[in-house]
Amino acid sequence: MVVAVRDLDAATTAYRTLLGRAPSWRAEAHGGGATVATFALGNVALELMAPSGRGATADRLVAVLDAQGEGLASLAFATTDIERAHRRLARLGLEPEPIIDGGSVDATTGARRPFRRARAAAARTHGVRIFLMQQRPLPPSSPIGPEDASVAGLDHVVIRTPDPERATALYGARLGLDMRLDRSNPAWGTRLLFFRCGDLIVEVAHDLAAGVGDGPDRLWGLSWRVPDAEATRKRLHAAGLDVSEVRPGRKPGTRVLTLRDGSCGVPTLLLQPSPARDEA
Repeated sequence: MVVAVRDLDAATTAYRTLLGRAPSWRAEAHGGGATVATFALGNVALELMAPSGRGATADRLVAVLDAQGEGLASLAFATTDIERAHRRLARLGLEPEPIIDGGSVDATTGARRPFRRARAAAARTHGVRIFLMQQRPLPPSSPIGPEDASVAGLDHVVIRTPDPERATALYGARLGLDMRLDRSNPAWGTRLLFFRCGDLIVEVAHDLAAGVGDGPDRLWGLSWRVPDAEATRKRLHAAGLDVSEVRPGRKPGTRVLTLRDGSCGVPTLLLQPSPARDEA
């Protein structure tokens, strides 16, 4: 998961506060022109990326920031066999770019981390930048306060689409994610599609009132999983962030709160799962 930002130091401070965890890696981006800070949680790595020089990477990143401002920029799926995954994408018409072999060096420890990466054609993924990544896991980001008030992992990544059937074909049939829910709720004005990826959910949302269109999909927001919603709210409020009261979630037994700032343009929800999480 990549968040494009203009100032890496400010963004790192913001997410250190939001997550209640220290970053586990900071390095120059492959190819130069950008720097990254990465937070590694239980089921996801969040990478903050900011332009820092000149070159193709910097040019692309500046173009993204100029077009949409700070916020979610790309989605990367981990794989243990990138050659096989690349062949699958090619067979299914996603026109992946050639596999790139690269690596990064942590600025603090000097540790090296090789990777192999491929990107699907954005025209084939309806505007969402989707990568495949094969690499060793990062060292986990350590909590900087009480564990029960820190973010444990990602629950949902939210994608907005003007065409839910098109999205179903991409995330279900082509990318092979397990579809767990397809529900329209007139009270919310939304059709929601849930696709499981590991123990997190790719949530695709469609505005019912807008009807079906052929515009691009877009990465939109994140829902973070926390052990204790009240403890998390207390910590964020004490840090001076604009955070809602804790309220019942849409799913029975869950408790949620909304963060209104401090997320670098990413709409952010924090969710305490029900005591007995089911598989849906």
